[in-house]
Amino acid sequence: VSLGNICRSPIAEAVFRKLVTDEKVENKWMTDSAAVSDWNVGRSPDARALSCLRNHGIETAHKARQVTKEDFQTFDYILCMDESNLRDLKRKSNQVKDCKAKIELLGTYDPQKQLIIEDPYYGNEKDFETVYEQCVRCCKAFLEKSH
Repeated sequence: VSLGNICRSPIAEAVFRKLVTDEKVENKWMTDSAAVSDWNVGRSPDARALSCLRNHGIETAHKARQVTKEDFQTFDYILCMDESNLRDLKRKSNQVKDCKAKIELLGTYDPQKQLIIEDPYYGNEKDFETVYEQCVRCCKAFLEKSH
């Protein structure tokens, strides 16, 4: 989960989806991404995010959506990108009865210990590539840990 759901979280979602498909465990996972804010609802991911994924042979048809109360009740994990998202999500989860989701920073799984996945929106292609690489490392480690 990220602020606007058009850069970081769709990259993470697409990366994770490809990993579980490659590992043939996609039927065990329900994968989605969402935003803390409602700014970009219905929008496709940022063109730079799409081209970064495409360069790595990954397609996504994701449309931005906002995180819902049900997300906290149905997902086992809600992984987010930075501290402000973590704070917002924890605050939202406190208003949800039977919240079962474990809310964590995706970066806590990074073997290279890069805790925060910075928003590349105001950056360049290289920043999107960095996000992609962080997502790959974190998603792989998360998947291994939660098998």
